[in-house]
Amino acid sequence: MTMKTARAPLCPASWMACASLLALLLGGCAGSLLQSDAEAPDTFRLGVAAAADAATVSMSPAPSALGIAVARPRAAAAIDTDRIAVQSAGNRFDYYSAARWAESAPQMLQQNLVSSLAVTAQFGGGVMTAPARVPTELLLDVELRRFEAVTTGADAASPEAAPVVHVQVQVSLVDSRRAARVVSFVSEAAVPASGNRLGAVVAAFDRANAQVMHDIVARVQSAAAALPAHP
Repeated sequence: MTMKTARAPLCPASWMACASLLALLLGGCAGSLLQSDAEAPDTFRLGVAAAADAATVSMSPAPSALGIAVARPRAAAAIDTDRIAVQSAGNRFDYYSAARWAESAPQMLQQNLVSSLAVTAQFGGGVMTAPARVPTELLLDVELRRFEAVTTGADAASPEAAPVVHVQVQVSLVDSRRAARVVSFVSEAAVPASGNRLGAVVAAFDRANAQVMHDIVARVQSAAAALPAHP
């Protein structure tokens, strides 16, 4: 004869207590994942206005009907980031804590180049980010090679280790109509910070960026001005 074991019914009160406890536990876990007591990092953006002002110091060539697109700069993984890079003695590569760029370094450079070229009013066909929705006659191919603060001391946090900001960019102007390179060059700047403070370092990045923008725009303007309107 088969014996059946009777199961005691669940007590509604016990079930409700277990459910409430589970909800509290899950709520606590979710809260710990979504909330943090850590302070948000300071965010910095290189001055587009400063770069554009620097780019217009030289006289612009006569306007043309050509359009130009600026490609997103290629960069090594160490600087293709929104973190502010610092290199100390022994070639140790690190980043400033609790500080970020508003965008990644290559993206900031691309935006600065677009703004700086646009204010020259030389390119009647427009200045755009690549890939552009409308084909342009010219393409600016860019590689960001250096974008870091370099300290002289063994300890980057030392007050005596005032950094020097290095920005180095390889640029090629390409005539898309003929798939031909018009000009290629390296533009770079090294600007010492006034002290080993984050604000002073960011200000040095701003000045180095403006110098590089001025040089790139002047060379691109000169090379583009020599091109015919039609291939």
